[in-house]
Amino acid sequence: MTDKFYITTPIYYVNDKPHIGHAYTSVATDFVARFMRKKGYDVRFQTGTDEHGLKIQKAAENRGKEPLDLCNENSQIFRDLTKSLNLSNDDFIRTTEQRHIDGASYLWKRLHERNQIYLGEYTGWYSINDETFYNEKDLTKQNDGSFKTITGGPVEWITEKSYFFKLSEWSDKLLDLYKNNSDFISPKSKKNEVVKFVESGLNDLSISRTSFKWGIKTPTDGSHIMYVWLDALTCYANGVGYLNDKKDKLNKYWENVTHIVGKDILRHHAVYWPAFLMAADLDLPKRIFAHGWWTNEGSKISKSLGNVIDPIEIINEYGLEQFRYFLLREVPFGNDGDFSKKALINRINSDLVNDLGNLCQRSLTMIEKKLESVVPNITNKGNEEKALQESIEIILDKGPALINEFKIHDYIKLVWEHIGKVNKYFNDSKPWELEKENEEMFLNVLAVTAEQIKNIAFFIEPIMPNISKEMLEIVGVDKVNLKFEDMKRVNIFGNKLSKVNHLFKRVQE
Repeated sequence: MTDKFYITTPIYYVNDKPHIGHAYTSVATDFVARFMRKKGYDVRFQTGTDEHGLKIQKAAENRGKEPLDLCNENSQIFRDLTKSLNLSNDDFIRTTEQRHIDGASYLWKRLHERNQIYLGEYTGWYSINDETFYNEKDLTKQNDGSFKTITGGPVEWITEKSYFFKLSEWSDKLLDLYKNNSDFISPKSKKNEVVKFVESGLNDLSISRTSFKWGIKTPTDGSHIMYVWLDALTCYANGVGYLNDKKDKLNKYWENVTHIVGKDILRHHAVYWPAFLMAADLDLPKRIFAHGWWTNEGSKISKSLGNVIDPIEIINEYGLEQFRYFLLREVPFGNDGDFSKKALINRINSDLVNDLGNLCQRSLTMIEKKLESVVPNITNKGNEEKALQESIEIILDKGPALINEFKIHDYIKLVWEHIGKVNKYFNDSKPWELEKENEEMFLNVLAVTAEQIKNIAFFIEPIMPNISKEMLEIVGVDKVNLKFEDMKRVNIFGNKLSKVNHLFKRVQE
């Protein structure tokens, strides 16, 4: 049976439009999903929207709308983004869907049955922006005496009746989890932060509210609304039907699930979520990876500064494949990154136009013009040709290990080093001279280069799926859902090229 692999983006909060951070998380998750499919895994990829809580209720009130109407509108924008980014997601879940409500209620009842929930009174700091309760030690005091969260949002002091989850009882179990599963949280720096937080002592967690109505009613007390993070986190399991009494094929994906999240919500995923599941005697996710934040030209991105980056505007101006490549190539995954149009343009012109685009254009156009578009056979495998094959084997060998550690940046770097080697091979061979001097070697160089272009198309599919498809179609490969193991079996020799077009356009700075 094919190994299963399940990967999720966070469920995006629908109080506002998507920005570059949403696009980055989604594209990175899509990359991993596509890569694992090419490795032969049975992959399920889920994204979706988080639609409950006080912040949504207030946003709807401010716009004179019903909360569900606002959610429907904004959730559709996020759903449209999945198409604009060409994501390969299998599911798009909404927390207003009945399947989600049922799953969240199921988890609450399991926690209640196991005496993990009790009624008390919450008094403390609450952030509407983050939908999160904070201890004062985790807040930053401002000059005017007020406090702000790590995300820069304000907090307010509240007192209300609340159900509490016995989070304090799970500190040791959580620490054991982190110790015994070294890659449960990545990167290591973020894991260390989580461990330090848990070691400092956990308070019981307020998991219900009575001050607003937009959310899931707690199944044991209809006067309370489920805390949005207990509600929202269950979507990952609900998407594969895990949180119910029925066991079917779909929930088998839960046996190997990876969550991709931003570092600002790591605590919710790496502390609260596994504690909920352990307390309910349910299986845990396998891995949680937290990536960094983006700045804009060196400045923090915020509405007040008017520098929020709209991914659709970038796509419309520079192209989808170019945008995907930049997001994945520019910053090591897990680090903070800075967006600038200058950096984007440089990546397009250097990496895509000069390196990949020109390689395809120069070599394949020569086949088109000199050989009536028919790809010749390789007749000689000398040291140079063997070196290229060794380079391919290095990518096939090292690539999976890099992606297992979410070193997407390093994988792309490795592929582009190979593209550089193929360019050097073509330039050093000088086929434009060989045509007159040595026809056999002339044909051999063109065949080897075309074969390498086919191989490169396999490697870049998780990065730029449309360009990969176009490259394969040019060399006469029209098969879909090809895996890395198919690379050597797919024969292009004797194929007739389709029209050779420029893959990328140079951008004027």
